[in-house]
Amino acid sequence: MINAYAASEPKGKLEPFAYDPGELKPDEVEIDVHSCGICHSDISVIDNEWGNARYPVVPGHEVVGSVAKTGNNVRHLTVGQAVGLGWHAGYCNDCAPCHAGDHNLCANSQATIIGHHGGFADKVRAAVNSVIPIPDGIDLASAGPLFCGGITVFNPLVQFDVKPTDKVAVIGIGGLGHLALKFLNAWGCEVTAFTSSADKRKAALDLGAHHTLDSRDGAAIEAAAGRFDLVVSTVNVKLDWNLYLGTLKPRGRLHFVGATLDPLDIGVFPLIMGQRSVSGSPVGSPATIARMLDFAVRHKIAPVVETFSFDDINAAIDRLRSGKAHYRIVLSR
Repeated sequence: MINAYAASEPKGKLEPFAYDPGELKPDEVEIDVHSCGICHSDISVIDNEWGNARYPVVPGHEVVGSVAKTGNNVRHLTVGQAVGLGWHAGYCNDCAPCHAGDHNLCANSQATIIGHHGGFADKVRAAVNSVIPIPDGIDLASAGPLFCGGITVFNPLVQFDVKPTDKVAVIGIGGLGHLALKFLNAWGCEVTAFTSSADKRKAALDLGAHHTLDSRDGAAIEAAAGRFDLVVSTVNVKLDWNLYLGTLKPRGRLHFVGATLDPLDIGVFPLIMGQRSVSGSPVGSPATIARMLDFAVRHKIAPVVETFSFDDINAAIDRLRSGKAHYRIVLSR
């Protein structure tokens, strides 16, 4: 039996929940969960904001643990090895994106917490190619958020060939944004943070930003016209996107990793005349996650976390709901 915490209805409290996972499949791995980050996506699924939750929901997709069991076909992972598990717990392995190594774009991928029981548990199972070995040098206690928040902001650097000489701005200095600042600074970019207070300005500079801009000052944003090669939005709220679009250089990109549910109201002429782009991206492929972990080791990048015990899971979720978390929350045992 696997002992977990589950929500039985939208916005419900998590309660103890035990389930029998059945026989371990040949290409599966069972992980002893040592810690697990809590992400806003967990809350979105608990609350059924996206309309695809399947109850009981066992959240948790920022898993750090050790291999407990391996299926008969598993060769490259060994019992006791440190591993991580992110948003995906499996892929179809038969579509064009999977064959190209873009497993994260697989239309038939298995989400770790939708129609599958996640990592708010003592154990979790997943397909072997979604389980990522953790290299030496990673701080295991804080590593969980790298497997969703971290890879979400690292993936665009790889996908869009961001140059060390690029000027990049980040909207939203929170769970995603603070990691974006760290990665972009280490990547070599000139980094600007859009901030909304003096306290956040200092925090952004400490996290790796070279400059800040007041996100409440429309005139200041207009004065930054044509400055950035890339603007990354990590927020899930509606903003004046045309204002931010104006800060892009010709051929610049406004890129979304924050899952705002509101339609984008963007004028076409600034795109056409400046040959600018608007795009979005999900988490990365297993190969890109492994690359991110190696990069994090080299540059000593770790999330800033608050730690709760699994027994205090509902208090941890309430803390995340409050918007006061600094900057990610990790459950630990």
